Amino acid sequence: MKPKGIPGVRGTDHIGFTVPDLDEAHAFLVDVIGCTQIYALGAKESDSNWMHTHLGVHPRTVIREIRFYRLGNGANFEVFLYESADGQNPQPRNSDIGGYHIALYVEDLDAAVEYLRANQVEVMGDPTSSKQSAEGQRWVYFRSPWGLQFELVSFPEGKAYENGADQLLWHPANPGR
Repeated sequence: MKPKGIPGVRGTDHIGFTVPDLDEAHAFLVDVIGCTQIYALGAKESDSNWMHTHLGVHPRTVIREIRFYRLGNGANFEVFLYESADGQNPQPRNSDIGGYHIALYVEDLDAAVEYLRANQVEVMGDPTSSKQSAEGQRWVYFRSPWGLQFELVSFPEGKAYENGADQLLWHPANPGR
């Protein structure tokens, strides 16, 4: 039987997202989240259809800069500053097709929430305790200055599904398990 999936895939390399202000995003990612900037790439534009063919954007859209960040044991962030030739849509909500959030694992959820609030970050409500297969996990969403939703999750004693599971979800605090 032929194996399923992309041959040779090992995991998520990076998560890319677009911001309206790279300096504001840099300050948030480095000073608040704890990322390290690794490198940057300069402008990219094309007189052909390269931008549309390869990135699905208007052919005359310009990428002003791209910055790459690392955060702990997980996917890297590729952060874009675009000058869109045909305008930009508002950020999708989680309920919109293409909506998304970025979840970060923390050991102590309450300390992390307190830290975010002390740094004037919008925390969306109070932490929630999961139920069913995710029982043992607590989580809360928060927003970046440009509106991207992040989530903090914590389950230091594990989740209910793990009892008797043949395979476990990848865990950033325990990547080899």
